[in-house]
Amino acid sequence: MRSRFSAFALGLPEYLLRSWHPSTRPAMLDLDPDQRWTRLDIVGTRSGGPFDSAGTVTFRAWWRSDSERGTLEETSDFVREGGHWYYVDGVVA
Repeated sequence: MRSRFSAFALGLPEYLLRSWHPSTRPAMLDLDPDQRWTRLDIVGTRSGGPFDSAGTVTFRAWWRSDSERGTLEETSDFVREGGHWYYVDGVVA
């Protein structure tokens, strides 16, 4: 989760697509260059440990642009395949 937030903050759509599970991954991803992600708080986790094949992360992320500020709250599901974690989907709060 933290690496995906960093990819949003740094504007790295290639990394986001690579870390997105193929079953739900979009064909392309356009990031808003005016939106700056500034902070990530992990609110909670369920599973996702070294012996788990799936996990859930609930987080709050702060963003801003020249004219707006806001937060995104989401519960995201991840799966581990071949030793790598992949984002599957999320539910926005």
